[in-house]
Amino acid sequence: MLLNYWKPLALALLIGAVGAFCWQQGSSRADAAWRAKWERHLAADAAETAKAQAEQRAIEQSRQQSISKVTQDAQREIDRAATDAAAARASAGSLRDAADNLARRLAASEAGRDTCTAGASKAAAASAQLLADVLKRADERAGVLAEAFDQSRTRGLACEAAYDALR
Repeated sequence: MLLNYWKPLALALLIGAVGAFCWQQGSSRADAAWRAKWERHLAADAAETAKAQAEQRAIEQSRQQSISKVTQDAQREIDRAATDAAAARASAGSLRDAADNLARRLAASEAGRDTCTAGASKAAAASAQLLADVLKRADERAGVLAEAFDQSRTRGLACEAAYDALR
């Protein structure tokens, strides 16, 4: 009885084998198409990543150049303030010398006066010397404070400019 059905069975097996082969071929073609599509997607992602990195690198370099320029400008300002402070100290030195000379002349002129006012002249000379000393110290302190203020102001402006450059 099996011999009577061998042709249809062989035909069914042949059709099944051909169907399995065709299904496998279609599956591998679909898989290859999917792999190709995925590779294109990965390549596009890599290109976008490289482009984004290049853009960010350019922005970072631009910001670094801005900060470098701000730093150089600030250093120039600090150097100029130091030069101005040195000039002011030299000028103040001559002012202090003039105050000392004036106090000495006042003391000398008071010492040569009447002897009954010698006590008063010594007090006036001491007052003049004290005033000259106070003026010298005040001038020295003002110079120190002015120099510190100039540096602080320059550094603050540089910090503000660096912040603005980063925005």
